[in-house]
Amino acid sequence: MSSLAKIHIAKAQLGLDDDTYRALLARVAGVRSAKELSPRQIGAVLAEFERLGWKPAPPKKAGRKVPKPAPDRQKLLGKIEAFLAEANRPWAYVDGMALRMFQVERVEWCDSEQLGRLIAALGYDAKRHGRPT
Repeated sequence: MSSLAKIHIAKAQLGLDDDTYRALLARVAGVRSAKELSPRQIGAVLAEFERLGWKPAPPKKAGRKVPKPAPDRQKLLGKIEAFLAEANRPWAYVDGMALRMFQVERVEWCDSEQLGRLIAALGYDAKRHGRPT
């Protein structure tokens, strides 16, 4: 999200009317429009919004949630999760492997045999990069 978008979101969330908003820009940065702000001035305006009570939303985490496997495949998915954690990779990485290897879009849709083959491929990758298997 751009800094200008954050400024306009903060303006709306604080409920500032246009005159109050422009007065704040003039007081903090000496401009009448957000388009005229330099990067340093943008930071000052955002800091002023925070001082006034605006709380920016935390950034969203990249990736997706941990899959919920069927009980018979839970151990296999646990092993895959361990390989991903060791390699510092997201679940999307193994989803891409499942798509390339089996034309299955998500790892939790793989059967036990396919999961075993994914584990083997992740094991080869770990050995190749010097990580424990």
